[in-house]
Amino acid sequence: MKMRIYAAGLTLFCLLMLSGCANDQPSPEELLTVNGCPRVTQCRLEKSAARTNGDLLTALDEAEAAWAVCADKVDTIISCQERKQ
Repeated sequence: MKMRIYAAGLTLFCLLMLSGCANDQPSPEELLTVNGCPRVTQCRLEKSAARTNGDLLTALDEAEAAWAVCADKVDTIISCQERKQ
């Protein structure tokens, strides 16, 4: 009985695919290094619904803290950009 050419090719293909299933050490992970500056993101202040002087004082404290965080972001990005130049 003669074996047809495509049957032999299919058999060889299957054997080749099975050889790829062998256990081996995983490839070492590559470490990625980022040399760019942080991305600029929007600074947002939360809405306030102050009804009393205490609420207003709390809202002021929260706004000042949010501005400080935003200013820190901006300062970090500016420092990074100045180092790159």
